[in-house]
Amino acid sequence: MASILVVEDKDSMRKMLLQTLEAEGHSVELAAEGKAGVEIAKRRDFDVVLTDFKMPGMNGIEILSQIKSDSPETPVILMTAYGTIENAVEAMRKGAFDFIQKPFDTDQLSVLINRAVENRRLMAENNFLREELGYNQGLSGIIGSSPILREAIDLVRKVAPSDSTVLFTGESGTGKELFARSIHDLSRRKNGPFVTINCAAIPSALLENELFGSEKGAYTGSVARKMGKFEIANGGTIFLDEVGDLDVALQAKLLRVLQEKTFERLGGNKTISIDVRIIAATNNDLKESIIKRRFREDLYYRLSVFPINIPPLRERRDDIIELAEYFISKYSREMRKGKLSLSADAKKMLMKYHWPGNVRELENTIERAIILCESRKIKPENLAIRLQSTDDIRLREGAGLKEVVAYEVAKIESKIIDRILKQTRGNKRKAAEILQIDYTTLFEKLKKYNLDGKGTPKTIERE
Repeated sequence: MASILVVEDKDSMRKMLLQTLEAEGHSVELAAEGKAGVEIAKRRDFDVVLTDFKMPGMNGIEILSQIKSDSPETPVILMTAYGTIENAVEAMRKGAFDFIQKPFDTDQLSVLINRAVENRRLMAENNFLREELGYNQGLSGIIGSSPILREAIDLVRKVAPSDSTVLFTGESGTGKELFARSIHDLSRRKNGPFVTINCAAIPSALLENELFGSEKGAYTGSVARKMGKFEIANGGTIFLDEVGDLDVALQAKLLRVLQEKTFERLGGNKTISIDVRIIAATNNDLKESIIKRRFREDLYYRLSVFPINIPPLRERRDDIIELAEYFISKYSREMRKGKLSLSADAKKMLMKYHWPGNVRELENTIERAIILCESRKIKPENLAIRLQSTDDIRLREGAGLKEVVAYEVAKIESKIIDRILKQTRGNKRKAAEILQIDYTTLFEKLKKYNLDGKGTPKTIERE
């Protein structure tokens, strides 16, 4: 799991955090005061630093400043008590990842730690892409040159300068958050905060508090005012990931924020005005959710002012090797394995696989392959993927009717083209006339179905 440095002056709290975090599988190191914590952080790289705000000697702001100076990419989470909440918000403006108010629920802390670890991974990936590849400058390290990806990138560039609400759609693992960050980085808000919240990862009972904040006494255990993510994102951008899983009751409140740019904290009656750009993402079919009354139609049209679909990896095969080589460079350097490369057979296997988990699955596959690889070349046996034959197709778990039908249609179409090419002895122009398609379309289909154009089929790849 993650390596975590805990800086806390109270013995009982340190012990509780140690037990809780180690039970989650994390590696934990403890410091009883700020100066010692900073010294430990200089000697070792941590995935997350969890520090109390108020301590003798060096306080949370000073610890944050020192750690960010030595290791800018390390996320720092501040633990605050009653009376220090405004200081914690100020700390976030100075680079803290988030804050958590004492007393807190251990489940809430676990969610926060996991988000910080994932955020660090994404930040490290983005920094590496910008520094090592210099690719797609200003686009948060989005890799690929396929036409279908370029279309999405062009849309991002066009919408970024405006304040229009953007809705990203696409399967899990396609990198929707990277695209959202790109819009923020290319906008006039780039110097403001970029705040992310996963609507599916937080229970509905807690999500309203996370989004809009709460007043003191709004619920049991609420001993001070809490600022929500919308308030923290003021002047910048908020990214609502998995917005399709948002509770219907919260959808009405979100709709008001979109329409009026105002809201009230939980348990409060003061109207708060904000200047925030909203970017949302979902892997759900929101139109179907509307029919099933799980999603408000008026909210859908407010969110999808500028919809952008992120294509799955199987539809941008030209990018697979480029992405794989980036991940090889990244993980071989992290694991100090020297320069590795893909064998020709490994490249063929990567190109033939259908990648149901998209870019995230490709990254995991490459990371595992580098661990297993014992030479300079990554071979097919190092790749934990199983190719599917045309005679024994195993559709990925959860495949929909559309995918099944598309595959069956492709098989029939390829067989017909193959048969006509055999009849015409490879005469493509005559075959195109018989098939009643133009010459260019025939060439596209020959490439798509991996036919050699002479009436001899090679393998038919699953899309």
